Parts: sequence; structure tokens; C-alpha cells
Amino acid sequence: MARGVRGRLRRLAEPPVPPSAHRLVRNPVFVISSVRSGSTLLRVLLNSHPHIRAPHEMHLRTLSVDLTKPYTQKAMTQLDLDQRELEYLLWDRILHRELVRSGKQIIVDKTPGNASVWERLHEGWPDARYIFLLRHPASMVSSLINNRPDRELEATVREVRGYVDAVQAARNGLPGLTVRYEDLTERPEAVTQDICAYLDVPWTPKMLDYRKGDHGPFVPYIGDWSENIKSGKIQKSRPIPDPEDVPAALQDISRAWGYPC
Repeated sequence: MARGVRGRLRRLAEPPVPPSAHRLVRNPVFVISSVRSGSTLLRVLLNSHPHIRAPHEMHLRTLSVDLTKPYTQKAMTQLDLDQRELEYLLWDRILHRELVRSGKQIIVDKTPGNASVWERLHEGWPDARYIFLLRHPASMVSSLINNRPDRELEATVREVRGYVDAVQAARNGLPGLTVRYEDLTERPEAVTQDICAYLDVPWTPKMLDYRKGDHGPFVPYIGDWSENIKSGKIQKSRPIPDPEDVPAALQDISRAWGYPC
């Protein structure tokens, strides 16, 4: 029998990789949101729960695997591993390490950039759970400009539009729980109770006093660093923009999300 034929038959006889070998964390929770949507507030409230670990933004999508030699790819192919799956293994290992280190049962990643890779998240974690965090798109624009007065309005509107389109695509393609930032700040107890019910954990009032928890530093590029979030108190959201103040490029998606415009 030819060597190539023997090799193919041997591979065919090997058992498939069982699902348990794919992921250490089977059902992580991903927050799908835009920038300046209140995701840091949501994460510290979740992180205050004794069963939930919600660290700062982990930016997993930016971690890649480089197969630097031709024989590296050949070796991985023999193990039924391509670059995408190798990256999933890396991301999964980081999630698992952080979860084990925390001693908790559920891990949440709230990186806004996740909205742009929701299909990969679903591919890598078919059992993942999703929380879609919405905020009035014009309020996101205002928050970005208030934080960086040198920002140009049209460019900021385009940036927000890109995020909200990705969030909406994820909402159309995935199951999950939708949460509004305005509701979270107005009725934090009720909204966090809904989230706990979705995640199948008991609600605790400890979630509402996040000052007592260790949530890591509030610094740029891994979450909100404003004085509001550093205060340790849930601040009320700014009023919903008047319809005439909503940029034209954001009016249709604002209506689709149930906001007046």
C-alpha cells in the first residue's frame, strides 16, 4: 500500500476532536456595544456580583497567531488546527486564566470592538451568551466629543455609525438580552435583575454599590476613565437628545432602536 494512502486511512481512522477539547470556557458572555455606550458601568456592576468576573476590555480580537514557517502550518494542519482555531485557543486560554484567577463562575468581556467580530465570536463559542447594550447614538457622539473636544463632528458621527451598525447586525444574527444604558442608569435594580435572570444567577444588591469592589484601574484604551465612573456611583444619563439635534446619519438607526428622532 502506498505511503500516501496509508496516511489518509490513518487520519480517517482517528476519532474526531470532541467538543470538550475545543474550549476551556464553553459559554462566556460578550457585551456587544458601541464606544461611549456605558459599557464600563455595566461591567463594574456585573463584576460586583460574587459569581461574575468582568475585567477591563481585553481586546481579544487584536491578539493573533503567526505561523512563521511553512512547516509550522504543515504541523498544525496535521493536528486539525488552522490559524483561526489557534487564535480561538489563545483567546479561550486568556478567558479561562482570568476566570480561574477570579474564583468565579462566569466571565464577561465587554470590549466595544467585539461588535465588529461578532461572527467570529459565534464561530468560536457557539454556546456564548450576549448582552446587547444600546444607547441613543447621538448621545454617544456627544460623549465622544465632550471627552475629546478636538474631535470633528462628521468623523465622530461616522465612527459611531460604524459601531451601531455592527451592534445591530449582531442583534439580528444572535440571540441575547438587550439592555438600554438609559434604563440601566434610571432603574439599575430592575435592569440588573433582568441581567441576572438571563445569566441564571441570583440577583444581589451588592451589584449596585460598585465602590466596594476591585475593578482594576480606570485608564484609557481599556475602558471609561471619566470622573463619573471613578466616583463609584451610578450617574444618571444625559437627557435624550431632541429630535432636531440628532444628526441625519443617525436618525434611522435611532428610530430602529426605539428612540425619538
